[in-house]
Amino acid sequence: MNILIVDDEREIADLVEEIVKKEGYSSAKFYDPEDALEYALKHGEKIDLAIIDIMMPGIDGLSLCGKIREKYFFPIILLTAKSEDDDKITGLSAGCDDYITKPFSPPVLVARIRAQIRRYREYPIKKENIDGVTDINGLVINRLSHTCFLDDKEISLTPTEFSILWLLCEQEGNVVSSEEIFENVWKEDYLDSNNTVMVHIRHLREKLGDNPRKPRFIKTVWGVGYKIER
Repeated sequence: MNILIVDDEREIADLVEEIVKKEGYSSAKFYDPEDALEYALKHGEKIDLAIIDIMMPGIDGLSLCGKIREKYFFPIILLTAKSEDDDKITGLSAGCDDYITKPFSPPVLVARIRAQIRRYREYPIKKENIDGVTDINGLVINRLSHTCFLDDKEISLTPTEFSILWLLCEQEGNVVSSEEIFENVWKEDYLDSNNTVMVHIRHLREKLGDNPRKPRFIKTVWGVGYKIER
């Protein structure tokens, strides 16, 4: 497993590199975001996950994330010294899959890395659904090939977005609460104040061209959760 590490604070970047190497991962470390972007665009198919700091000179972490997302969809974890919800929402909307607020503990970082890589690498070969394909109102999702098509046009989704959409399609017609979505996708305990699911749902709707007031796909059941139905 190869992890891209980008942070202009050398001590943080070196610490993250040390942590991932102790877990047996290889890494490509950059203090300069522009060098990291050049590497990512050239070698993205060899990257399994990226850990990117938000506050950097030149290309900040959000811009770097957005540029990577134009071509690749490996998981991205953002590092931020800020704890405000707006910063987290901005990061999730930019296409990242998770965030960690600095300072962080090594066990927490390792747990987040493992969860993201497991979801990205392993779930396409799970056997819960042999066909691994759903087709709802022109939205075709193939779990085995990790592809999503809307009216025969491919839609690019991050691993987290794909996992949420697959879960909703798998539970077609049933309401799935934010808590269920979070605990199934992130594999962590849900907090009432957590708006991570809401941000990802909004991002999914944007990609699907889904009007939340008159949705074709993802419907909100106020106070309960979300559902997809024919």
